[in-house]
Amino acid sequence: MTGNTGPVVRLEAVERRFSDRPALDGISLTLDRGEIVGLIGRSGAGKSTLIRCLNGLDRPQAGRVVIDGTDITHLSEQELQPIRRRIGMIFQHFNLLSAKTVAENVALPLKIAGQPPAQRRARVMELLDMVGLADKADTYPARLSGGQKQRVGIARALAGDPILLLSDEATSALDPETTQAILALLQDVNRQLGVTILMITHEMEVVRQIAHRVLVLDAGRIVEEGPVARVLASPRTDTTRSLLRGLSPVLPQHIASQIAPQGEQALIRVDVYGAAARQPLLAIVEGITGRPARLVHGGLNDVQGEPYGRLFIALGTADPDRVAAVVARLQPETTAIEVLGHVPGDV
Repeated sequence: MTGNTGPVVRLEAVERRFSDRPALDGISLTLDRGEIVGLIGRSGAGKSTLIRCLNGLDRPQAGRVVIDGTDITHLSEQELQPIRRRIGMIFQHFNLLSAKTVAENVALPLKIAGQPPAQRRARVMELLDMVGLADKADTYPARLSGGQKQRVGIARALAGDPILLLSDEATSALDPETTQAILALLQDVNRQLGVTILMITHEMEVVRQIAHRVLVLDAGRIVEEGPVARVLASPRTDTTRSLLRGLSPVLPQHIASQIAPQGEQALIRVDVYGAAARQPLLAIVEGITGRPARLVHGGLNDVQGEPYGRLFIALGTADPDRVAAVVARLQPETTAIEVLGHVPGDV
């Protein structure tokens, strides 16, 4: 690591256009040291262009790209080389050289940097041990599984002692079990080395499992950002809600079909995050209404030790004043609350 104590990455109003189409439209963001940040967005949102601007393969037409305190926006190719060596890349399809062994693939960045062979070999074996492939050093990529190939890719990305890892859809080509193992490895790398990781993905589930913070990119703009648990608990844009589809609980059809403007008891949806998720919400509701409240659907989850969730609660009463009192009491402590309508008492 360098002696710089500021952010590892700082983008200031970055713009990149192709013809009249904005790929990046005034992007500003920071990545702090030791963070794992998820960048999600649909295809065409600008994720690939952002990566290319971060490693200097593409140049913005406006704004600044600052890596570890150095403005790289207008550096020459020669001036960019030492910066690029401190940025590791992990690719979706591994990008290993089939004619070279595992050890030779990992050693390639060190060889390009001019490191002596003995020093190179020692570093390669250290990295292969870290990713659990020390016994595969002399194996060729064709004899490896997809997960093993990605482990080699991670070792190679770490060879130059990077301050920043860019993971470009690194788990998209892997099965679910292997994805879990690779995400756990990246978390270990982050903890052991303190390296900042930017996870570029369209899979919110990947972000949920590993990231501390999430950025949502749409049409070249960051439309939402924040702690992962907060964004999961209460997405603020249609883009985020669309990307989260399948992760947030929705009412089963047999309950949703019974919601009506009038009925025996009101049904509310409550989104909670952090301290609010630790509150005894059912007891609070019952204290206001004087009636038993029931959790009819939903639940709590956890991201990086921070709880979040969505609860569907039947209040046990349809009295408008008591329903309004419940909403007024819970609103300050929740990220969102909505009265959905009324349902029968036996729902």
